[in-house]
Amino acid sequence: MRTLQHLAFLLLWVPAAFAATDYDLIIEHGHVIDGTGAPWYAADVGIRAGRIAAIGRLKGATAARRIDASGKVVAPGFIDMLGQSEFTLLVNPQVPSKIFQGITTEITGEGESIAPLNDEVAKNLAPQFAHFDLTHDWTDFAGYFARLQKQGIGINFGSYVGATTVREMVVGYGQRGASAEELQKMQSLVADAMRQGAMGVSTALQYAPAPYASTEELIALSKTASEYGGIYATHMRSEGDAIFAALDETIRIGREAHIPVEIWHLKTGGVANFGLMPEVIARINRARASGVEIAANTYAYTAWYNDFSAFIPAWAHDGGDAQLIARLKDPAMRARIRQEMQTPSAAWDNEWDEVPGPEAILVTTVFSPKLADIQGHSLADIAKARGTDPIDTLFDILIEDNAKTEAAMFAMSEPDVALAAVQPWVSFCNDSAGTAPDGLLGKEFPHPRAYGTFPRVLRKYVREEQRMSLEEAIRKFTSLPASRMRLGDRGVLKAGLWADIVVFDPQTIADQATYTAPKQLSVGMQWVLVNGVPVIADGVATQALPGQVLRGPGYQPSKGKAATGNFHSGTSSLN
Repeated sequence: MRTLQHLAFLLLWVPAAFAATDYDLIIEHGHVIDGTGAPWYAADVGIRAGRIAAIGRLKGATAARRIDASGKVVAPGFIDMLGQSEFTLLVNPQVPSKIFQGITTEITGEGESIAPLNDEVAKNLAPQFAHFDLTHDWTDFAGYFARLQKQGIGINFGSYVGATTVREMVVGYGQRGASAEELQKMQSLVADAMRQGAMGVSTALQYAPAPYASTEELIALSKTASEYGGIYATHMRSEGDAIFAALDETIRIGREAHIPVEIWHLKTGGVANFGLMPEVIARINRARASGVEIAANTYAYTAWYNDFSAFIPAWAHDGGDAQLIARLKDPAMRARIRQEMQTPSAAWDNEWDEVPGPEAILVTTVFSPKLADIQGHSLADIAKARGTDPIDTLFDILIEDNAKTEAAMFAMSEPDVALAAVQPWVSFCNDSAGTAPDGLLGKEFPHPRAYGTFPRVLRKYVREEQRMSLEEAIRKFTSLPASRMRLGDRGVLKAGLWADIVVFDPQTIADQATYTAPKQLSVGMQWVLVNGVPVIADGVATQALPGQVLRGPGYQPSKGKAATGNFHSGTSSLN
């Protein structure tokens, strides 16, 4: 329940049509960094009815409220290119971990999307629904988006449709290719999702059953998304030992499906692959020069975050989690899995081979309450405490946690991470769900990127290491991702665009979350506005829920329901 103070605050934000003022809000005396990469300039920003109405000298204008931004940066709200909040927005729609970073828009749907759903997929997701104390009442994006709108959300939200999800819907969880008839059904599901507002189609090719899909299957699904103006986004088939083959596949999909490509969390993972980032960048640049629209994003930490089950070779996932657990309980299968994990191979993304050792594996979130005491501890320490071998400990944890455990792996090179971050076509992502330090979500133990990615870049790469200018970092947070996602009326401070705006002190903005104490909100955000409404005011969360569902360019409103607002090229709506 909102406090009386919050209610009184929100009453100030009445539309200008109902008040004798020029603007609902004026942000004055700030250093405007407009998101284009241009140098800052001094100006006031006037907001009316959720949009930027004017930028300039507004000293003589009237407003329901004025914000003094002296000495502060005024910039567009930040766009998280992979946010993972499809469940947690239903638990805590304010998502404080996001807004205190300045995030006003999230795009998500990594391979497995929140929709569409059938009984079998819902059954597989049952542990997640139980973990978050949720029940689902949707079967498609239209239903899920309607639930978000009815509830209210604190940030703007858009989603891809997952190629893995449509495969699960039609083919199931088995290790086999799709038949021609099945592929046609999968394409139909992608088309339905695009018409309901999906941003494109996505893959996460490390996680079964996704590895069972051929390149040709992915090209076919991408062609369907392309017909609706969509994007192909991917967690590539390998980010380690086979990264160049995976990159070649990704480029091929973009070229043959005639679709823009976004590589999620670009990295060269594994100690044997340190120093490969220059060649990865060179290959992407060559693809871009040849006409493939390909770009990437990163979260700028040296530990990735993954399902614990990703250590297990893909064949052992055949049939889903229940079959995986059965194999881990079978001594012969367990021995075979162990042997393959300990054998270097480019045939699958062998993370056990890529990490330095069990001390570099940090168990983060568990689903079983009985395992809560292992959160925040390394696999090496857990194995020592249990008196078991690290690989056996890994297997046992997967069995005890129904294969849902999550972990951070320390196996990236900081020079590689930094080199990726400064590329002009690289934006940023949290690759973590919106969360909170308290309540149900506060019981989890996330990667620190969940709370700190964007302020970390401003602190580390801009202020301390001076790897990029403040204006360039803001461009990477705003207009670059907005242009990638075809969000034509966000990402830049310009009259007529939606007023997603942050006000912060560039000298104090910083991440606080660490691997040992991750549940710490970032500091330095003074004001954060979503569609013209403050979700942070004077450094304090307002509990307002002004966020909107953002729909992709293929969106077609259902019959009898007109769109209530227009986005890029008039194809997406606010409703």
